[in-house]
Amino acid sequence: LGAPRKRHPSLPESDQVGTAVGLAWTETGGEALVVESVTMKGKGNLTLTGNLGEIMRESATAALGYLRSRAGEWGLQDFPWQSMDVHVHVPEGAIPKDGPSAGITIATALLSSLTGRLVRHDLAMTGEITLRGAVLPVGGIKEKVLAARRHKIRTLLLPQGNSADWDELPAWVREDINARLVSSVADVFSLALVGDGD
Repeated sequence: LGAPRKRHPSLPESDQVGTAVGLAWTETGGEALVVESVTMKGKGNLTLTGNLGEIMRESATAALGYLRSRAGEWGLQDFPWQSMDVHVHVPEGAIPKDGPSAGITIATALLSSLTGRLVRHDLAMTGEITLRGAVLPVGGIKEKVLAARRHKIRTLLLPQGNSADWDELPAWVREDINARLVSSVADVFSLALVGDGD
């Protein structure tokens, strides 16, 4: 049949700083989504790249706003916000990406890059974030879980509000999947991040 027409994203093979794996709904089903974040000397700017839609940009802004407002809780009380820039990138820029479900993935990648803590590479997540740190339910759970299975990811972080969606999935879809239901960003960080930072 020739070369494959669709390439899947390259997922991290080890725990890394500033890289988290999310799950997205697409018109052709579900897909894994890699979110990268780095910090550098600058003037306190947030840069977003990777062909992101307006809702996804708002999710990134909300995630950073939450972290700044709760800096003391996450070891960021001494972070020099005004002299550092933060860059969030989602690879495969030719593919448009939008929707709120990457909120907790972006927040995880951000906190990792800001603190130097590693993100577990063997889990994926989906969920909308609020400025108060709550995790809201999202759509497309079946497609996202199937995408995780396709990528051999066996640990998923799903919003508590999607518990009914998870329970309604066929047994063969849920088989060998460890779904952890989260209701707050604190839950997400405790499950996704490794180590205590620098």
